[in-house]
Amino acid sequence: MAAKIIANLIVMGSGILLRGFAQAYRQALANASKSGVAQETVQNIRRGSKVMAEAEARQILGVSENSSWEEIVKKYDTLFERNAQSGSFYLQSKVHRAKECLEAAYQKKGEEPTDK
Repeated sequence: MAAKIIANLIVMGSGILLRGFAQAYRQALANASKSGVAQETVQNIRRGSKVMAEAEARQILGVSENSSWEEIVKKYDTLFERNAQSGSFYLQSKVHRAKECLEAAYQKKGEEPTDK
């Protein structure tokens, strides 16, 4: 008899706690939406996942800081095609992002890339 009562108390108590946590979570999301914290966090996550450092881009393509744009494009074409043949979409996208990063860096320096 006592075991049945204890089991009922545990089940009812856990249900109450679960509903309380769910309600608190919903309220926290509503508060974050009102203050703009949620949007800012999502934007930071998106921005952080797309940004590649110039040093990382150079390492991926295997070029130095003194490399010309033509040399970068040549390395890009070689690596992109090699990964297209082996079927590695992930590596292809890394190579493409590296080229985009270096392209932006060269545009900032005033050296206009001739091949996009």
